[in-house]
Amino acid sequence: MAPSQVDLARLQQRIERSLLGRRRYTRLQVAELAGIDPAISHKLWLALGFAEVGEGEVVFTDRDVSAMRMANDLVTDGIIDEQLRTSVTRMLGQTMSRMAEWETRRLIEVIAEDPGSLTSEREIVAFITRVLPRIQELQNFVWRRHLAAHADRALGGAGGEMQVLPQTVGFVDMAGYTSLSRRINEAQLEVVLERFESLAAEVIARHHGRIIKSLGDEVLFVADDPGDAAEIALTMIELAAADEALPGLHAGLALGDVLWRFGDVYGSVVNIASRLTSVARAGTVLTDLHLAAKLRGDDRFVLRRVRPATVRGFVHLQPSLLRRTANRGSRPIPLPSLPDPVGWITRGAL
Repeated sequence: MAPSQVDLARLQQRIERSLLGRRRYTRLQVAELAGIDPAISHKLWLALGFAEVGEGEVVFTDRDVSAMRMANDLVTDGIIDEQLRTSVTRMLGQTMSRMAEWETRRLIEVIAEDPGSLTSEREIVAFITRVLPRIQELQNFVWRRHLAAHADRALGGAGGEMQVLPQTVGFVDMAGYTSLSRRINEAQLEVVLERFESLAAEVIARHHGRIIKSLGDEVLFVADDPGDAAEIALTMIELAAADEALPGLHAGLALGDVLWRFGDVYGSVVNIASRLTSVARAGTVLTDLHLAAKLRGDDRFVLRRVRPATVRGFVHLQPSLLRRTANRGSRPIPLPSLPDPVGWITRGAL
């Protein structure tokens, strides 16, 4: 049987069954078996990011019942506040959805790259069933590692469960990204994004920062130490300038109290850093007044006030231009090893 002759609808059903088990229950039956209010279970289902399901549709499995019961137990045991249950569910759904989308696409690519090796539904299902436990185990390990790291930071600091903490917040953005994305194809764009994300992950980790999220052409990070944040922004800009595969970068940094909520950061400090990034020219880093004052005693950096800026939400924002002290460069680090884009990006074309 050739891959093109595989019954895709039936294959999808077999894959779902191997992952979740047989469909047995309606939405109301799941709620009853899990001991949870049907309105709450419905709300949680939608918060996970899944499509609306009619009350009479039999689409749920024993695993759904077990998951709903465990979620309810976390509230009963006081682990999750009832008021935060939907927010926690939404965060979990969004995180897992992104992972699942990438993993599914990669598995399809692997099958397509060697169509002669998997030519029947049975072989495809067996392959997926064999690979998924490894992915699951790796995801579990990464989660445990991050849990240990966050616990170490929380227990080592004052307050433990404080939600508002002083941080330096930074945005680093690709200059001319919109124009660039219109001039290159999807494969070339993927190389640019992968190179940018790899560079960000490498530099931010080496200088003790933490990535909050990547937004395509932009990365949001935080650092406990203002000097580390300055190093991150300057180093990323310097390395991107030396890499012909990347457009120039620009960055904005701000210092102050931020609200931590489900792994994300909020507050005026985040907004100021974002606005500073939007007015920074390619190849430059702008800081707010608080961070500039903190860094002025650091002999690694030079700060110069620039013209006040009026941006959305802030009038007469007073930026400072951050640079390295003369003849004091950063330590070079190896750039990520990625495909050579063979010159289809040129600085002058941005």
